[in-house]
Amino acid sequence: MSEYIVRPARSADIVGIRNLLQPLVEQRILLGKDLAVLYGAVQEFVVAEADGVLIGCGALHVFWEDLGEVRTLLVQDDWLHHGVGRAIVDRLEENARTLGLSRLFCLTFEVEFFSRRGFTPIGEQVVDPDVYSQLLRSGDAGVEEFLDLAHVKPNTLGNTRMLKVL
Repeated sequence: MSEYIVRPARSADIVGIRNLLQPLVEQRILLGKDLAVLYGAVQEFVVAEADGVLIGCGALHVFWEDLGEVRTLLVQDDWLHHGVGRAIVDRLEENARTLGLSRLFCLTFEVEFFSRRGFTPIGEQVVDPDVYSQLLRSGDAGVEEFLDLAHVKPNTLGNTRMLKVL
């Protein structure tokens, strides 16, 4: 395997990110995202690239003053177990610290992977009631999953909600 780099995503990477995402959407592992949504979130993404080809990606979405989510983390099958996912999460954590975040959330089937990175499963409420009520107004599906709202339960069945204190 060749070397890879992890770098901030550019708008020219968005179609490639969608192409990486599509097989996992078809398997119902990740939620699909329209191109317009992906372009609008390009600044949240980092990508892993080898020989000019995208081999992985991940995004950091800020929820609140101290809280963000690692989302849309994926690595091409050929590159699994080569440190790519770890490198992407490390970069997202670095970005989170730069933004002043102190906690990261993820919703995942990959509990062991995130546990090795210091994430732990969480219970129902991890923000105070005032923040909770304000987050309810966001309209963001990831925030709704974080809040564990009943109407998104069918989309998250089997996923584990995890949190890391930075």
